[in-house]
Parts: sequence; structure tokens; C-alpha cells
Amino acid sequence: MSAEGGPRPRRHDPARRERIVEATLDVIARHGVAGTTHRKVAAAADVPLGSMTYHFTGIDDLLTAAFTRLADTTADGFEHALAAADGRADAVEAVVGLITGEVLSSRRNALLSYELYALAARNPALRRVTDAWMARSRHALERHFDPDTAVMLDALIEGLSIHRALALTPLPEAAVREAVRRIVGTR
Repeated sequence: MSAEGGPRPRRHDPARRERIVEATLDVIARHGVAGTTHRKVAAAADVPLGSMTYHFTGIDDLLTAAFTRLADTTADGFEHALAAADGRADAVEAVVGLITGEVLSSRRNALLSYELYALAARNPALRRVTDAWMARSRHALERHFDPDTAVMLDALIEGLSIHRALALTPLPEAAVREAVRRIVGTR
């Protein structure tokens, strides 16, 4: 109720759903999927708890929206890096940059990716998200490499990113570059 006794005017907040999705990623990065609740996300997004059920049918819908955002943002990074590459040598360096840079190797993105992978292994809706993500990544790689090489590079990128994120002594950039060069057949 407003001070005049009438109904309180609705707050116009067109970015609320997007803010909830971003806050969900922050909560997952901090607490994992198992510790993510509507209440924590609402608090992180600074929205009323009722907004959660207004915008999402349940926790699975919320997680799917959040992980779709993660996949799209990461795939956008792939596409941008590879679109900027001028020729094969630049494309090799772009791949090295993807493995060693912030797109995949930031602690937050690594944690979110691992949470997505674990959940997607059991959830068909999220498997579709990871499948679309891999398809976009491979398509971006195919700007410079044949389809078979793109598949191998995509797997290498994922694997080396995991190794670099978890290793106490990450693989040096020179070794990452050598691995990429071996797959693409350049030295």
C-alpha cells in the first residue's frame, strides 16, 4: 500500500530477468549448484523472492537460463577471438589466447563450467546447452581449420583449460602453443 492507502505502484524494472540470470551465475560460482537457491539468487539480484517464480518456472529453468548465458558469453568470446585472426598463424595465437586468457581460465568461468559439465551429464536440457556451445566453438574454429582439426582443437582447448585451472603449476604458454601447433600441423 502506498502512503495514500492505495495500491503501491509497480516498480518498472525491465532488466530484472537479466539481473537474476547474472546473479544466478554469481551464486553458482560462490556456492555451487547444490548451494544455489531462489532465496540466495533473489538476495544477490536485489529483487523480491516472488520475482523468481514470476520469471522462472523453477530452479531447473533458472539454472538453464544461467548456464545458457555462460555458454553464449563464452562462445561469443571464441567467435570474437577467431574472427579477429588474420590467417592461420593468428588463429593459432587466438587459440592459445583462449586457453591461457580470461575467456576460459578465469577462476569464476572455470568453476561455472565445471558446475555446468557435472549437471549436464545428468540433465538433458543442459546437455543441449553444452552441445550448442560446442557447435558454436567448432564453427568459430572452422573459420581457420578443417572440421576434423576444429573438433580436436575444441577438445584440446577444454582439456588444457581444465588442466591450467586446476594445476598447482599451470602448463606454460609455450607448451600450450606447442600443443596447438602439433594439432594444426605447424611448427
